[in-house]
Amino acid sequence: MQTIRIGGVPEHFNLPWTLAIDYGLFERKQIDLQWTYYAAGTGAMVADLKAGKLDMAVLLTEGAVSAIINGLQARIVKQYISSPLIWGIHTGKDSTLGSIGDCDGKRYAISRFGSGSHLMAMVDAEIRGKKIESEKFVLVENMAGALPSLNGNNSDVFFWEKYTTKPLVDQAQLKRIGEFVTPWSCFQIVATDALLKEQSSKVLEVLQVINFASKQFMKADNSIDMLLEHFDMLPEDALSWFYSTEWNTDFQVSEKMLENVMHSLCKTGSIQSPVEAKSLCAGFVELM
Repeated sequence: MQTIRIGGVPEHFNLPWTLAIDYGLFERKQIDLQWTYYAAGTGAMVADLKAGKLDMAVLLTEGAVSAIINGLQARIVKQYISSPLIWGIHTGKDSTLGSIGDCDGKRYAISRFGSGSHLMAMVDAEIRGKKIESEKFVLVENMAGALPSLNGNNSDVFFWEKYTTKPLVDQAQLKRIGEFVTPWSCFQIVATDALLKEQSSKVLEVLQVINFASKQFMKADNSIDMLLEHFDMLPEDALSWFYSTEWNTDFQVSEKMLENVMHSLCKTGSIQSPVEAKSLCAGFVELM
């Protein structure tokens, strides 16, 4: 049985992976899929991919593209979520900040440099014609670190997935002062070059399983019930999130989308220059 180590964020998007593992779908393919949740997000997974502690990961699109261009020995093997991510823009519960326009010059909490919370804050600022100086970023590791940082006045603003933080907003532990919708599809699956070289056929089998599991989850009558069972969500939030989310179930990736990501990353200084989109992807990925 082939062991493959894969990571993803502990968010609703990755429920099909949990279900596929629970139903033994990978075992049937003689794959020992070892899934790890990364509360610290994309930046932490990129670090473990580099360190050889992961073989695959479900990364935010901008984080995957940035990491590969900046030297990560991995390739995009599949678009996972086609719809954009809705980021909540958060402050401490007693903060006087009322909108993102009030945050210029303030301190931004981020999980890690190169993470979604870091890159999206810069993309948002660039769109608004602003710039966030590097010394204004405060490392907090994850949501558990962001909460005391924001409420202890050690940082001022924090970008994190809207529905993940909604229970904290509902409980008045955080304030949400706005939203930012990612201008591209939000998650890609990447595999290391080493795994692709040694076990390309097994990578494809993993992807075929998750395509099947995602398709079944989208069509299942009890999808909302499963979300409520696995995550701290109100029924109306689960419905809203589910119907705004689309899982990709083929091997197509938009070339224009990747070029859009690189254009934004260049403008924020996250990468020096764009590359050919096909160089970001494994050979079996179909650019369209």
